[in-house]
Amino acid sequence: MQTVSDVWCLIRAGMVGRLAAVLAGVVLLAACEKEEAKAPPPMDVLVTDVVQKDVPVYGDWIGTTNGFINAEIRPQVKGYLLTKNYNEGDVVTAGQLLFQIDPREFQAQLDQSLGDLAKAQAAQGRTQLDVNRYTPLAKEGAVSQQELDNAVQNNAANIAAVDAAKAAVEQARLNLGWTKVTSPIDGVSGIAIAQIGNLVDATTLLTTVSQVDPIKAVFPVAEQEYLRYARARAQGQDDRAPRRDALELILADGTVFPQRGTVSVIGREVDPRTGSLTIEGLFPNPGNVLRPGGYAKVRAVIEEQRGAMVVPQAAVNDIQGTAQVAVVGADNTVEIRNVTTGPRSGAEWVILNGLKPGDRVVVEGVQKVRTGMTVAPKPYIAPAPVPTQTPEPF
Repeated sequence: MQTVSDVWCLIRAGMVGRLAAVLAGVVLLAACEKEEAKAPPPMDVLVTDVVQKDVPVYGDWIGTTNGFINAEIRPQVKGYLLTKNYNEGDVVTAGQLLFQIDPREFQAQLDQSLGDLAKAQAAQGRTQLDVNRYTPLAKEGAVSQQELDNAVQNNAANIAAVDAAKAAVEQARLNLGWTKVTSPIDGVSGIAIAQIGNLVDATTLLTTVSQVDPIKAVFPVAEQEYLRYARARAQGQDDRAPRRDALELILADGTVFPQRGTVSVIGREVDPRTGSLTIEGLFPNPGNVLRPGGYAKVRAVIEEQRGAMVVPQAAVNDIQGTAQVAVVGADNTVEIRNVTTGPRSGAEWVILNGLKPGDRVVVEGVQKVRTGMTVAPKPYIAPAPVPTQTPEPF
């Protein structure tokens, strides 16, 4: 027969068992809730469809700006500079006085030449009188034919002396006129190199005047690019070849110059050291905004790829030289693919192999996704292009 203590032990054992069961259930429920909390929702990514379209392919070349005409101003006579008659950096016109050289020596030379001319003319007048007087006398036999011939020869020599004196006068006038150094062209004047009081001659550079409207952009083009351009132009004016008036100019501050340029000169030869030809483009330059010697990044369409597959450049991830994109399937599962990239065009990248039209690729979040991951795709909206800033004229 069980005692009271035995019954009490059985009761306690039953309560402990039920308590253990309850505690085990609580632990299991907490574990399940914790496991459910660990499973995050699919990550949001921005995706866009691979599109197929005609894509212009641009070429970029780095060059410098240069004046359409650069006139080096040098004196044609030797003398001391008396005055500088222009404001450096201003626009000057053809014939405008820039410098004045001391004219006194050249005025004296002109006066002397005029005096020599007067003497030569007087001597020629005297011999002409002799010829006029001896001619009828020689016919009558009053003077010999020898005397008439001598008079004629003396008169001819004096006529030549008059012509030489006239030439000397003209040269003296030119020298005097050249003491006024003028601009041969309309253009922007440079800073004066020679200063007032300097002794200058024909080897002295006084300043430079540049015509900068239009302005030239001089840049080298690789021989391969030139050959591609030349072949396309030769084959019936292929419309995939770049147009001669399709040059864009990107300035040092990154802005695009509002005026488009024209190819004006293709260099005569290929530089064997660099394998490039020199190209010159002409750009209208109203207000003389651009000046010679400036940075010039020239851009032009070198070809057009028909039916190319393109994606935003942000969708392409370079992994140790291998281009990869993240493709989102119909079940929103990610697949990382290796692709072959072609040329870039603006904010897009041409894909030569690895994608097909209609594929969805991740544009933002591509570095965070992995193959097999489930994502929540949202449409990618390309940013609006930044408006071009027009530089203010000086």
